[in-house]
Amino acid sequence: MDRRHFVKSASAAAGFMAVNPLGFKLAPEAGKKYMADRVILGNTGIEVSRMAFGTGTSGYGGSSNQTRQLGIRGLSDLLKAAYDKGVFFWDSADQYGSHAHLKEALKLVPREKVVILSKTHASSETDMKEDLDRFRKELGTDYIDIVLLHCMTSKTWPVEKQGAMNFLSQAREKKIIRAHGVSCHTLSALQSAAASPWVQIDLARINPAGAEMDADVSTVVPILKQMKESGKAVMGMKIFGAGQLVKRKDECLRFALAQDYLDCFTIGIENHDQLLDLEKRISAL
Repeated sequence: MDRRHFVKSASAAAGFMAVNPLGFKLAPEAGKKYMADRVILGNTGIEVSRMAFGTGTSGYGGSSNQTRQLGIRGLSDLLKAAYDKGVFFWDSADQYGSHAHLKEALKLVPREKVVILSKTHASSETDMKEDLDRFRKELGTDYIDIVLLHCMTSKTWPVEKQGAMNFLSQAREKKIIRAHGVSCHTLSALQSAAASPWVQIDLARINPAGAEMDADVSTVVPILKQMKESGKAVMGMKIFGAGQLVKRKDECLRFALAQDYLDCFTIGIENHDQLLDLEKRISAL
């Protein structure tokens, strides 16, 4: 790191510390961390790579930047390249349209060597059953490691999604899935997730600037710590603030690596250069 870059990074960290009343850490402690570190998700017993390969950048309507730009072969090859570097946690969703791409990638690696996460908008037991059956067919696998209720915004989502939650619990007992949880997109939904004993894994928006988050950093962090302390797994997303912080990548990665309540985090990767850049940056930090 050259002196000018060091000064710039130090200034950014100092500025953040000035508005950091909780004093949460800005740099990792006790040794280096790498994207291919193997970590356990909360009390689930599921081992994943510290960084997950996100397939849903600008994901909506059954497609994403990855699926639109790379196609099935291109994305499957990129997933394999990440796997070869130790990133064996694949983050997908029905909304991203990336199941077929993961299915193709599973032709290149052993199924039991990767962890697959997908997300659903189902609310009822019937809808959830249909989604799980379809997801497994699209993915070409008998089981899905993790299924999340996607994009919770309502404070009362545990009531509104009770049917889907019941079916996912049954599916876990039958080993159709290994764990279940939610992704949250409002503060009240996040608070409900922290209070819910059903949630095993929470996918939460977190970065040092509070960009595209459920609330400011000092409000969100204690909730995530509460989740971690209760045995839930906490998975970070929007590490670069949905693209708003791409010019502050080192600061954002350093922050994510420093948060002990984060078991892991997902980052959308669109090409080989981005994968190599993330590997280099995380190793350097």
